[in-house]
Amino acid sequence: VQLQASGGGLVQPGGSLRLSCAASGFTLDDYTIGWFRQAPGEEREGILFEGTSAYDDGSSWCADSVKGRFTISRDNAKNAVYLHMNSLKLEDTAVYYCTAAFDPPIPYSSYESWPYRGQGTLVTVSS
Repeated sequence: VQLQASGGGLVQPGGSLRLSCAASGFTLDDYTIGWFRQAPGEEREGILFEGTSAYDDGSSWCADSVKGRFTISRDNAKNAVYLHMNSLKLEDTAVYYCTAAFDPPIPYSSYESWPYRGQGTLVTVSS
């Protein structure tokens, strides 16, 4: 059972990037998904969570810092989820992590509450 995040890199302010999170050993569509990030010198924070269509009608939550700019999508055929990041800002520079849980973790905001956690991928926003 594994989560693999990828797609990080260097992007200019105002640019876009898509991060991928692929699962092996379980079906992501059955799982609540979370994206966290940790900026240099900062604590890890949750930025986006999305439930499953079966459990809570796929409802989602988004941090104010990324609202209107970041979205989640799922590709069930590839057993993957994506974090679409638009209008990137300097302060979006961070290591990004994807997480998954079959039973929605309590609290969502605690990275350690998620049973499946991928390794991070670094996003650097710089001109």
